[in-house]
Amino acid sequence: MALKQWLPLIGITIGVFIFNMSEFMPIGLLTDIASDFGISEATAGLIISTYAWTVAILSLPIMLLLKKMEYRRMLLMCVAMFAGFQFLSGISGSYWMLVVSRLGVAVSHSIFWSIASPLAVRVVAPQYQKLAISTIAAGTSIAMIIGLPLGRIIGLSLGWRMSFIAIAIIAVLALALLVTVFPRLENPGTFTVKRLPELFRNKVLLGIYILVAMYVTGYYTGYSYIEPFLGQVSGMSDDMITVVLTIFGLAGIGGSILFTRIYDRTRYRFIMTAIGGAAMCLLLLRASAGSVILVIVVCALWGMFATSFNVAFQNEALKASPSDATAIAMSLFSGIFNVGIASGSMIGGLVTDTASVDCIGYVGGAFILASLVFTGLYLIHRMRDNDLERRVTDLSPRRCLRYD
Repeated sequence: MALKQWLPLIGITIGVFIFNMSEFMPIGLLTDIASDFGISEATAGLIISTYAWTVAILSLPIMLLLKKMEYRRMLLMCVAMFAGFQFLSGISGSYWMLVVSRLGVAVSHSIFWSIASPLAVRVVAPQYQKLAISTIAAGTSIAMIIGLPLGRIIGLSLGWRMSFIAIAIIAVLALALLVTVFPRLENPGTFTVKRLPELFRNKVLLGIYILVAMYVTGYYTGYSYIEPFLGQVSGMSDDMITVVLTIFGLAGIGGSILFTRIYDRTRYRFIMTAIGGAAMCLLLLRASAGSVILVIVVCALWGMFATSFNVAFQNEALKASPSDATAIAMSLFSGIFNVGIASGSMIGGLVTDTASVDCIGYVGGAFILASLVFTGLYLIHRMRDNDLERRVTDLSPRRCLRYD
């Protein structure tokens, strides 16, 4: 792939890294934030759920509002907004100031995640589009490998506020890179509100949205409270928790590599394995907590399966979307994904407060098992029907005109 394609893709990937690092980092700092403001960990966890609900509610309206804005300008605007509000998070003197600044970051997040994947596949040649999606996923994994543990290290040594300021600095550097290398990309702007029902009549897209809501709710029921789980149930030290979170993210790169290499040959098995594997890991989380080695293995597999799911269904959502509606379809994907994050973190907090943090794996695993059943009974059948319809369309000019 040519350098002029790699550089903008790298710029987007750095954006993926910092946006994910910002979203994940509070998970590793909940205890410190709660202690600093004199609140419970469940209350501190609300900054995760309110952030996610903001993204969920605003993703579609913002993208409809910006539907005619040129993509380069939109990308630079949202990264600049992100840097500003991220700095405000770092100087927050009260819990509510932190909440407000996180809402500002969430608005920029709403824009970025609606356009990141569509732009990644547009800046590369068609034969490299799967690599582009995989590279975006690698940015997420690197955020878990380096970002979340680095945020914890900075937070533990210099205070949690410096973790947010460090991200703001990286965001400014990323903005400078994007200004230099990212090309102008016209936005067709032809999708209107009246066409929204068209997306929901698309049975594959609708199935993906339902699946994502169930799966992500289960995933974040467990993941949002993994730090207190490892500390309180597994009895790990702060340093050991950082190691486990690093391994979790490193395993995600393995999931991204598997997607690039075997997805086309094993598409449906890949999907079912990614979902079933994540369910298994969550259900085994409590049983493995007594052994450091076992909990590391479970978390590593969990990270690999989670990334596999994410890249597979970003790819499937893009494939199922109308060509002039990818940003709108992905804004819905991002919004629903964040409904799952918000719901999961709220359910995880409820489980932690009313039962015990050691139950988060069982509750989260139940949601993902439900998503596995839904995928097997509904979604895969619709995906196969869609593939068959596309093959018939490609072979028959008359059918092509009829379906168009």
